Amino acid sequence: MITSEEPKVSATGRYGTMETCRKLGVCKDTLRRYRSEHKIRCGYRKENGKVFYTGAEILRFWRATV
Repeated sequence: MITSEEPKVSATGRYGTMETCRKLGVCKDTLRRYRSEHKIRCGYRKENGKVFYTGAEILRFWRATV
């Protein structure tokens, strides 16, 4: 269940998977499912394969879901 409080993120910030999960109140598997269903988009990928989400995308997703 996604948190009912708006996540406190910077619109220009970049957040890793676990931090995004904490901000939204969901588990890693749920976030992965949302990503595969194209409900939330990855912000950046580094060479090591880590996924990041922008603060603006986190807020957009939260507002569309709540």
